[in-house]
Amino acid sequence: MRSFTLDHAGSPAEAREALGEGATAIAGGTNLIDLMKLQIQTPERLVSIRRIGMDAISSDGDGISIGALVTNADCAADSRVRKDWPLLAKAILAGASPQLRNRATTGGNLCQRTRCGYFYDTSQACNKREPGSGCAAREGFNRIHAVLGTSDACIATYPGDMAVAMLALDAVVLTEGPDGAREIPIADFHRMPGEDPSRDNVLQHSELITAVRLPAPTGGVQLYRKVRDRASYAFALVSVAADVTMEDGRIARCALAFGSLGTVPWRDPAVEQMLVGQTPSPALFDEAAKLLLKDARGFGANDFKIPLAARALAATLHEATGG
Repeated sequence: MRSFTLDHAGSPAEAREALGEGATAIAGGTNLIDLMKLQIQTPERLVSIRRIGMDAISSDGDGISIGALVTNADCAADSRVRKDWPLLAKAILAGASPQLRNRATTGGNLCQRTRCGYFYDTSQACNKREPGSGCAAREGFNRIHAVLGTSDACIATYPGDMAVAMLALDAVVLTEGPDGAREIPIADFHRMPGEDPSRDNVLQHSELITAVRLPAPTGGVQLYRKVRDRASYAFALVSVAADVTMEDGRIARCALAFGSLGTVPWRDPAVEQMLVGQTPSPALFDEAAKLLLKDARGFGANDFKIPLAARALAATLHEATGG
């Protein structure tokens, strides 16, 4: 690891002012420290934001506001989250390890790098790490890579769980930056790679996440299904977040989000619209999967993700609609 200086900000305003050229914010550091050890990221100065507050969960109208520095463990354990937004608690508990959840923060989790093994291997080409160098994954070992939202420049999949649940729950990311406060729907927060995969989200330089707001709970059945190679501490091969309300035997409301399929947490409103008003059936779920995956493209080793996603969606909808 290269040498760096560490400063401690005492307030959000102080943190934004300190985040000048060459400075990077650090909270839990569960992703950043790994990247610094491998010299993939080499900030000259770290600005710790652990002392600036923003570590509480509070009511926000009929919804809830989760501070950017609330740890994943505290968020998943919060009684209000467990009661009204259990999808979020389930997704967080499905991710990482207890040690990481005790340290990782809400804002940091949202800002983790979209990455793959070639991003970590500095001997290999990676446009995300070194723009213009190429993407070794396209012709390499790409078993865990994305099948939706890819580009010629990058096929790395978004690895997180929390953001997938928040996408299904219509979360809004609150920020403070040089141009003042912003409210960013989480569907607009992460960036697909396009020709420039080096940026993972829409945050501006010196802009800080202050909180994430969840709207009022729907009262529907909330499920998170994570399919992975082992039962703990592994990224998903496919994950499905669902919030489904039934009325008179038909699907009255449906929100679906998917992890590890796309280069960003993935949601397709057309799939949800197709399901609403319909009577659940295997045939209906099969049509939903076909619509979701109509533009999916495998790269060899990850071709299996396409039928796996269809089965995971069908199993989740079967459970959410009462079997």
